[in-house]
Amino acid sequence: MSETISNPPSQKGIIAFIERAGKKIPDPVIIFMSLFTFCLVLTAAIGGLQFETMGADGGAVTHSIKNMLATENVRWMFDNALLTNWLSFGGGVLGVILIVMLGVGIAENSGLLSAVIKKVGLRINDRYLPLLVIFLGIMSSIATDAGYLILIPLAGLLYAGLGKNPLIGMAAGFAGVSAGFSANLIPATPVDVILGANARIFAESQGIPFETAAGEPINPATMHYFFIFISTFILAGLGAWVTTRFVAPRLEKMSYQLPEDLNLDDFKVTDAENKGLRAAGIGLVLALAAVAGLAMGPLATYTNEAGREVTPYLDNVILLIAMVFAVVGIFFGVATGKFKSLQDVVKAMVTQMNTMGYILVLTFFCYNFLALLGFSGLGTYVTYLGATFLSALGLQQFPILLIIGFILTTAVINLFVGGLTSKWMLLGPIFVPMLYQVNPNMTPDLVTAAYRVADSSTNIITPMMSYAGVILAFMRKYKPELSFGDVIAMMVPYSVAFLTVWTTVLVAFFAFNIPLGF
Repeated sequence: MSETISNPPSQKGIIAFIERAGKKIPDPVIIFMSLFTFCLVLTAAIGGLQFETMGADGGAVTHSIKNMLATENVRWMFDNALLTNWLSFGGGVLGVILIVMLGVGIAENSGLLSAVIKKVGLRINDRYLPLLVIFLGIMSSIATDAGYLILIPLAGLLYAGLGKNPLIGMAAGFAGVSAGFSANLIPATPVDVILGANARIFAESQGIPFETAAGEPINPATMHYFFIFISTFILAGLGAWVTTRFVAPRLEKMSYQLPEDLNLDDFKVTDAENKGLRAAGIGLVLALAAVAGLAMGPLATYTNEAGREVTPYLDNVILLIAMVFAVVGIFFGVATGKFKSLQDVVKAMVTQMNTMGYILVLTFFCYNFLALLGFSGLGTYVTYLGATFLSALGLQQFPILLIIGFILTTAVINLFVGGLTSKWMLLGPIFVPMLYQVNPNMTPDLVTAAYRVADSSTNIITPMMSYAGVILAFMRKYKPELSFGDVIAMMVPYSVAFLTVWTTVLVAFFAFNIPLGF
């Protein structure tokens, strides 16, 4: 008879509450529609209200709320809705997001990322298996589906092949893919671009300088690279320790079953994939050589007429990385026969763009709402009120408490509202300018890093995570009676450990003035 993981009734009650509350929260698109309408009415009610904030020179700056239902302001909304307030909002951030997805899409749809995961996963000594599974899970954030749909089932098979409970491997894989989602060794991943580019919008729309605490301009795509690079190794080691110390001993005592149709060779790397990986290696060398040539040639650093140093290769790092993904993916796809013509490459890019439809809808309403906040002065007023409240509490003297408080707030919200991008669109416009106003050391890059820590760490203990049902279905192949409450109980040690240690790492970066990125 199979042993089930027991949970106290109170825990199941909490899980049921989260599920009920989460289902009642509207889609973020609907939230932005509602907020836009609410703000229109609010500006009509308080239009003309004046308030003062401190300017960059320490003097008082007077602001006034515009009535957005006034004729000239209604005309402004319609005139700018498509181009200025959407497609070119924030310097064309939407285009930046899309171009990254094109490059990653070629690599993902060629089968390259899945083949890499399988190749590495099948060659490791079982002693280092937890470390590798979590490391690969963290790295898979460049191609989310490959992590959830390939790595987690593969981790189960690897453990089954070793005669161990497959749920141990699947738990470790889930922790790496989801709880370590925001860490990586590769710069300018889609997550980096989405968070960084929008952070710049949130800051600049409220007059907050998009600079580090040292006064250096922030590159949105690489502003966290040093932090996430170090975090990758820390989380991989931490996750392996949690697996060995807490998760594995518990699950090793649990009975499980292997499906009759289970073939442990299901995830074996094929001859075609091996050939493709060799070709991809050649493509990677050529792509990196091309990037180096551009960085030392047409995109080399130079001094402009104003005497300012310009670094074109850093300014275009997103395009360069997208190019590397595209080249390596094409080499792999051609070698495996997945890409037989350029039309197949085009189809791969189109397939990736088909997944971006929701992003387009979300950004239309979100960016128009943010433009409304900025133009009307309402966003500055909300920031002013929040900053005044936090200052009254005396928290401006304790920036570390502000960091920890924001992380904990976001971690709790993440239990009810899924989706990294949509949640950032809701929280970023409020907290990026507000926390800076409370304490100028709370720069946009620091606040965004705190958001990354919180959002990732609690992904694995909420039923609102988009892949929650998929993970449960995978695990039920080995334990049919498993509930999502059982899964959450299994993943709590990872969540607590990641949230605690990762927050400590971020605080250390801040306390010792270590740059988060470049």
